[in-house]
Amino acid sequence: MSVEDVRGTTAPVLAAEGLTLGYGGDPIVRDLDLEIDEGGFTVIVGPNGCGKSTLLKALGRVNRPVRGRVLLHGTDVRSQRPKAVARRLALLPQNPLAPEGITVRALAARGRFPHHTLLRQWSPEDEEAIARALELTGLSDLAETHVGSLSGGQRQRAWVAMVLAQDSPLLLLDEPTTFLDIAHQYDLLELFAELHREGRTVVAVLHDLAQAARFATRLVMMRGGAVVADGPPEEVVTADRVRAVFGLDCDVIPDPRTGTPLVVPHERAVARKAADRPGVETVRSS
Repeated sequence: MSVEDVRGTTAPVLAAEGLTLGYGGDPIVRDLDLEIDEGGFTVIVGPNGCGKSTLLKALGRVNRPVRGRVLLHGTDVRSQRPKAVARRLALLPQNPLAPEGITVRALAARGRFPHHTLLRQWSPEDEEAIARALELTGLSDLAETHVGSLSGGQRQRAWVAMVLAQDSPLLLLDEPTTFLDIAHQYDLLELFAELHREGRTVVAVLHDLAQAARFATRLVMMRGGAVVADGPPEEVVTADRVRAVFGLDCDVIPDPRTGTPLVVPHERAVARKAADRPGVETVRSS
């Protein structure tokens, strides 16, 4: 499947050039090129195992490329000091582990470490950033609670608070709504959308196509370690492409609230039962 790119052209804040990524076996991502526009809300979607998280970790300087490079503001990210990168870029990984006994506030405070130097240690600015991050994630009342005693959704919000306290202009978020109930999922996505409107560049990996299409200014769709479509949600999310990439027969209709693409799956169980009956022809909508 060839890459379809319907984006405009702006200077990238982050770029992958000829990126090949893996963990010792066959590469998961091969020869991938991608540019992240400054000020956009980019969402990466695709089926499990397609390389979304592997790519995001490489963009965040966690995964070392087998080949190729990642450029942050035009310079190879691996040639830059980790603290310098962290002041420009914050990464929320998938399923992070908190140190034993750490409180919510102490975890959020770790986001301030990139801003500290020998000459600049703890300051009122750090306190303000932490307080704001806890307020935005709804965790102010749980600031002194041990992270290990929280529910899965509360723990996820604690990690988001750490990323927000880091106060970097570029956010990389790997499945940020994991473990959250649907109300908190939308609360968090609305928060990221607001940060984007305030000028942050946001890149997120999401599974839910409806959420991705609702909040993204740009969708990058992956399959088999490659980008297969790249552009505005209404041009990327089509019934034919969802079928080709996810193996799901569906209709794509406008969301009644936002007008963004909404995927309505066909009845897979009904179709399978019909296909199993002798002499019954299964008819699929186009």
